[in-house]
Formats: sequence, C-alpha cells, structure tokens
Amino acid sequence: MSVRTAVAAAATAAALLALAVPSVAAGDSPEHGRLFLTVSGAQNTWIRGTQLSCPSAGGHHPHAAQACATLHRAQGEPDAVPADKHLCTREYDPVTATAEGDWDGRPVVWRKTYPNSCALDVATGPVFRF
Repeated sequence: MSVRTAVAAAATAAALLALAVPSVAAGDSPEHGRLFLTVSGAQNTWIRGTQLSCPSAGGHHPHAAQACATLHRAQGEPDAVPADKHLCTREYDPVTATAEGDWDGRPVVWRKTYPNSCALDVATGPVFRF
C-alpha cells in the first residue's frame, strides 16, 4: 500500500467515524438521529434526496424542524408517523421513499412505495416534503 493510499484510507476512516459519532458540545442536546432521505419515481426515472439531522434540524431539508418534530413523536419510525390527512387523486404514478441512517442509536433502513406523491405526503407528512 502506498503512502498516498494509506493517507486517503485514514482520512476516509476519520470522516466516517466523525459521521457515526455525533459530537455534543456543552449546552447542546444530543442528536436523535441523522437520516438520508430519498424519493424516486417509477423505475427510478428521477430521484431526489436530502440529509436530515435532528433535533438540530440540520442538513438541507426545507422543512427540517417540522420533519424532526414529526419523527421525534414517531420515535424515528417512518411507518409510525401520524397521517397528515388530505384528499388525493387516484392517479397511479408510484413513488418510492427511503430513509437510512440512525435514530437514538438504532439503525434505520426503511423503504416503501406509494401509489403517488400525494399518498406519500399523506402518510409521512413533512418528513418527505423536499
């Protein structure tokens, strides 16, 4: 292994370790979770994603505070998010949502397909509104 490869491997390992172990500064509350969220269209014709860090509402999620509060009430389980009831059409244009990361030290690996984006919004509220 060359010196350049060893340095790159060490830097990568340090970066991954920094992501895996959240730091808690004096006066900060510990993180509940860090999730990478994606939504994709039928047969992956399109995909978008964002990172959400809670409770700091960090990452690039446009509704981070609301998404964190919703996930906090659901203890980090996307299937336990209370429905945000509103009417949807019966149009079939499937979307698949995924959440991967950790919540309160537990790994989260979640994936579910919905008949359309409105049905996803009803089921997950602000969590996948990005």
